[in-house]
Amino acid sequence: MAVRVIVDAFGGDNAPLEVVKGCARAVSELGVEIILTGSETKIKKCAEENGLSLNGIEIVHTDDVFDIHEEPKEIIKSGKDSSMALGLRLLAEGRGDAFVSAGSTGALVMGSTFIVKRIKGIKRIAPSPILPADKGSFLLADAGANTECRAEMLVQFAIMGSAYMEKVMGVKNPKVALLNIGAEETKGRELEIEAYQLLEKSGLNFIGNIEARDMPKGEAQVVVTDGFTGNIALKLYEGMGSFFSKKIKWIFSGAGKIGALFSLGKIKEFRKQMDYKEVGGSALLGVKKPVIKAHGSSDSTAFFNAVRQARKCVEGNVIEEIEAYVARLAAAEKE
Repeated sequence: MAVRVIVDAFGGDNAPLEVVKGCARAVSELGVEIILTGSETKIKKCAEENGLSLNGIEIVHTDDVFDIHEEPKEIIKSGKDSSMALGLRLLAEGRGDAFVSAGSTGALVMGSTFIVKRIKGIKRIAPSPILPADKGSFLLADAGANTECRAEMLVQFAIMGSAYMEKVMGVKNPKVALLNIGAEETKGRELEIEAYQLLEKSGLNFIGNIEARDMPKGEAQVVVTDGFTGNIALKLYEGMGSFFSKKIKWIFSGAGKIGALFSLGKIKEFRKQMDYKEVGGSALLGVKKPVIKAHGSSDSTAFFNAVRQARKCVEGNVIEEIEAYVARLAAAEKE
């Protein structure tokens, strides 16, 4: 049976055209079924004007769109009839297997928490982007939702991140590291010191602390921290990626054009590695069903990859894996 992915047709800067394009491609190439939430009239008009097929795509109508400038909590109040909230309700009701939206991150976290609900035993939902590294890639959790955390929450981020990297990204027994200001186990605040001790006992493949400068090396496949620190790390990482991309273009401009011809393949490979569109989005780990937050400026390629990411979450039984690990950990604590 085909995986059914619900997609917010009006989330993001380029909706609905890029959403519909990406979803039409996903139906054709991935064999998924799509449910689009949003204005049926606008979606059909968009498809007709751009020669896009809606075969394999169901539309569930609503005229409302959640404004990115609204308070996140409004997703369950004034925004309860928005395309995002409708998609989350359909997911909670079992109409689909996963949900994708490029709308407000805060609203998506809030809506996922109160509409779809958290996995039993999980304290907080953690947006968890996949970032490129010299050795493959790594998952960062939390990337911004929970600015204040307890040590046990970081352990849960590590559990969920490990399950995701293994089941979706294909990394066997992923290495887990704690983002800190030094390698020694006594470094950091009380949060990091306590989390270090808990991670050592967790049964995960914990390799200790990692400093921010070492994240791009790819020594760890899961890096955990609180949302405040994680968001700063994420934004710096994204900014440096853009900086290096521009610098490379500048270096090979003008007199360097001949050299660029010989290096073109490597340049394209590097830019592809740094491009968020190649991953699709950030998984919201901790939700009862897979939810993917696509980048606000996603184009059709990014939406296509976000749907593919959602399908992998479903087929890899990521939620079930997290549930089983949390249950085992809870049982061990009672012994």
